Amino acid sequence: MLASGSAQVDVGKTRLKIVHVETGLSFYGGPQQVIWLINRLSARNVTSILVCPADSEIDAVARAADIEVMNLPCGGDADFLFPIRLHRLLRRVAPDIVHIHSRRGADFPGGWGALSARVPALVSRRVDSMESPAAAAIRYWPFRKVVAISENVGTVLGASQVAPNRLTVIRDAVDINSVTLNADREILKRDFGIGEGELAIAVVAQLIRRKGHRLLLDALPGLLKEHSDIKVVFFGIGKAEEELRALTRKLGCSGAVHFAGFRHDLDEYLSTFDLLVHPAEKEGLGVAMLKAAAACLPIIAFDVEGSREAVNHLKTGILVPPDDIEALQTAIATLYEETEIREKMGVCGRNRMAEEFAVESMADRYLEVYSEILND
Repeated sequence: MLASGSAQVDVGKTRLKIVHVETGLSFYGGPQQVIWLINRLSARNVTSILVCPADSEIDAVARAADIEVMNLPCGGDADFLFPIRLHRLLRRVAPDIVHIHSRRGADFPGGWGALSARVPALVSRRVDSMESPAAAAIRYWPFRKVVAISENVGTVLGASQVAPNRLTVIRDAVDINSVTLNADREILKRDFGIGEGELAIAVVAQLIRRKGHRLLLDALPGLLKEHSDIKVVFFGIGKAEEELRALTRKLGCSGAVHFAGFRHDLDEYLSTFDLLVHPAEKEGLGVAMLKAAAACLPIIAFDVEGSREAVNHLKTGILVPPDDIEALQTAIATLYEETEIREKMGVCGRNRMAEEFAVESMADRYLEVYSEILND
């Protein structure tokens, strides 16, 4: 292992060994970022080992991608044995760095497990919820670096008084080749009952309150009065599902809304939709919006931090005032009518993802951070 304080380390010439810890059980945007990062690091002289629970979805994805996996159970934030288990694994594996990716039972206990094993660690912070300076000091004390996945999250961490010399921003990225362009639109009819000529709207987010699904549902009756051929597909699962289904029935919109659940194959046909609506009231960054842009979909979202980074207003989509149902209706109606504008926004969005959100650039930035830690 490369000890801290040793001679300068050139990460381009020295074969590094990184342990990545991701304890989330579902394969949402965060775990996808981990897979992309590990794959790109392998081409940059880095050996990566993924530590995850055996019952997590990332376990199967990683093994299918020939990534080395070591399973470690994690019962969440109250699993006080997780630091001990991680300590023992790290002493056995002897990596150069531990990279903690998940907040679920990993960022705080994982940091202390790494510290006790005397392995330098960093954490990627994904959520934009505010913490008190005292809580942040305890949570992030074991880490050499705290990485914010967006400028928005970086601002929140700064407000929590995470030291500027320990804080850096590396935005989440998207592999534009991960989505299939020009997929067969027949999929929409076969799987979701959306016919030719109907406007297909995708919503890709966990079914939880902060993602704002209910706000789109509130806007839908007014839209359907003028445009009865609008169809919405909700991709995702979550504790708000029954509430949203009940609201859909109450508003009389059941014929226009399809609850598709979590779909592993969404990247194969996301491009068949006409646009993505992301009505989140709070957003760290939103990998779903990055993927939609890569699939040439224009995006309509509320003008909140995070979404503002993912969407270039009037170029790759439309940002509307938060919680403004009428503005949301107007934006959707505008893109319904303006096919040419939709197409231009879609092309612009994909180009922006290639230029500003490339996975290769993300991997290079993490290599720089690893180098800083080892040469500190």
